[in-house]
Amino acid sequence: MRLAKYLSQAGVASRRAAEDIITSGHVIVNGETVLDPARDVTDADEVTVDDRKISIEEKVYYLLNKPVGVTSTTADLHADKLITELVPSKPTVWPVGRLDRETSGLIILTNDGDLTQKMTHPSFEKVKEYEMIVDRPLSVTEQEKLNKGIELDDGHFKPDSFREMSPGKYRIIIHEGRNRLLRRAVSYFGKEIMTLTRVRIADIALTGLKPGKYRPLTENELERLLSA
Repeated sequence: MRLAKYLSQAGVASRRAAEDIITSGHVIVNGETVLDPARDVTDADEVTVDDRKISIEEKVYYLLNKPVGVTSTTADLHADKLITELVPSKPTVWPVGRLDRETSGLIILTNDGDLTQKMTHPSFEKVKEYEMIVDRPLSVTEQEKLNKGIELDDGHFKPDSFREMSPGKYRIIIHEGRNRLLRRAVSYFGKEIMTLTRVRIADIALTGLKPGKYRPLTENELERLLSA
């Protein structure tokens, strides 16, 4: 197995980040510093990263309902609570993508670098569905304009689908991952999102899971994500 893949499967980082770790001289194999991410290694080799011995752990996949106020990173000195505090500490996992601190809902955590790389790569246009409540309802004209597409400061935005559930409450489906995209889209009309919840990624839905709770992905759900 190539060294970069070995590190990603060992939960050190995504494969792309593991390549940077290797080329920066942080990895030693059998007592020798290795700078080539393509170097082949086996379970018989002793691999260390910054003097920490690395081995491949069992892969885990958690579906979490992230509450508001939780930071979706693995380290932040200014965070009140990290997302990794809501799931078992062993093996070490990280979030696939992120939700901002004020956004709640479905997020996946894993120690599988391959899945992380696949789901965060720009070519993997996974559908994401959100439910949001806005401080003031959008008019029919504003809803029509949003459905046709609007121009934001970083380019054109057109949702896959946008519909009103009740006055001020909406369901929106997108496949992009630009920073605070939905909040900026609503702000375009001079309004503000009060609550924002991600309820679906691809065909994996957030159902029956209370905020702050998690469950393992089923084998069937994992297969569907990997084949997306």
